[in-house]
Amino acid sequence: MTTIYVGNLPFSATEQDVRALFEAHGAVTSVKLINDRETGRPRGFGFVEMGEAEAQAAIQATNGREMGGRALRVNEAQERPQRPRSNGGPFRR
Repeated sequence: MTTIYVGNLPFSATEQDVRALFEAHGAVTSVKLINDRETGRPRGFGFVEMGEAEAQAAIQATNGREMGGRALRVNEAQERPQRPRSNGGPFRR
């Protein structure tokens, strides 16, 4: 399985919209759109999981493609670097 990062999504995009876009290039295992923790509003990016060969074809076909008037940024997702854990801030003991 390959995880694909999909950025610059229109805020109106749904998981079904993104799934339909990528299913044109192969079987989609999962779609996850990211929402802001505090407001619950879309953040404009998400992740799609597909098989390796299908994912590479989908990346090539969809990177730069317009969706809702915005040019998508599509590439293979990178592992997020570990952030140091906070002790709760300067006022917490």
